[in-house]
Amino acid sequence: MSVLAKRVLVTGGAGFLGSHLCERLLERGDEVLCVDNYFTGRRANIDHLLPNPRFEAMRHDITQPLVLEVDEIYNLACPASPVHYQFDPVQTLKTSVHGAINMLGLAKRCKAKIFQASTSEIYGDPTVHPQPEAYWGNVNPLGPRACYDEGKRAAETLFMDYHRQHGVDVRIARIFNTYGPRMHPNDGRVVSNFIVQALQDEDITVFGKGDQTRSFCYRDDLVEGFLKLMDTEDFTGPVNIGNPGEFTIRELAEIIIELTGAKSRIVERPLPADDPKQRQPDITLAREKMGWEPRIELREGLLPTIEYFRGLLRETMKL
Repeated sequence: MSVLAKRVLVTGGAGFLGSHLCERLLERGDEVLCVDNYFTGRRANIDHLLPNPRFEAMRHDITQPLVLEVDEIYNLACPASPVHYQFDPVQTLKTSVHGAINMLGLAKRCKAKIFQASTSEIYGDPTVHPQPEAYWGNVNPLGPRACYDEGKRAAETLFMDYHRQHGVDVRIARIFNTYGPRMHPNDGRVVSNFIVQALQDEDITVFGKGDQTRSFCYRDDLVEGFLKLMDTEDFTGPVNIGNPGEFTIRELAEIIIELTGAKSRIVERPLPADDPKQRQPDITLAREKMGWEPRIELREGLLPTIEYFRGLLRETMKL
């Protein structure tokens, strides 16, 4: 192991993004402890890492204290799709708040640098477009999405208060829509929904007219942003990590139909409560402070994502 190698804890490490982050950390020579309660994370995402002597997996819920010795913490634990975080909203809020308190307490004791995976959802249904970090957001604190939106907002508050009061070295990343292989097939997110529907020639369902916009960042670009943020000195964030390319939901559906060769039709469904009409990151701060910006265009990233889901469907449905 390299002299510069670190002992790194990744909470939510068996999830879509967490598993890719674990891979990258191992590639650079770190020791990695993956902690996950497997609510949305899957063992299949990390099975290939288990033979690595520098990798360890632990089943644990971060709403409960965790005592160990680490140099860095990446706190990714929390359901991130509406289907999953609305299934148990109280537990979602506990994961964001109690989990943050437990991980910050661990970082304080170990004098470890700690990363918080925050979200563009803290901007709510934005009245400013694109969204810069200085924008405080437009969030409904009583709505069905509030358990996630307000939980992540509270976690950011905790991170900054631990930084100011206790000197904890924190980093906060606001993650915008991300896609790629290992997305959960039943997470209700628009990319996975559309791909699975298209591969089965089913109708592709859009909410409203499909004219709401989103910005989609490929997973490799996002994980690179995580690492750059942790390695940037004297910068806590929060910082937007996402792809500023903006697409309507209907445009996304049309691209996926084209790339899959599907015979699917686009059909409309009623808009869910508090669904944001626009979502696009202003990444000026990431460019200036971290020298980071995404490199992978939507069509390029969708191709391996489609192949991943095609393989999953072959396994589960014998297509």
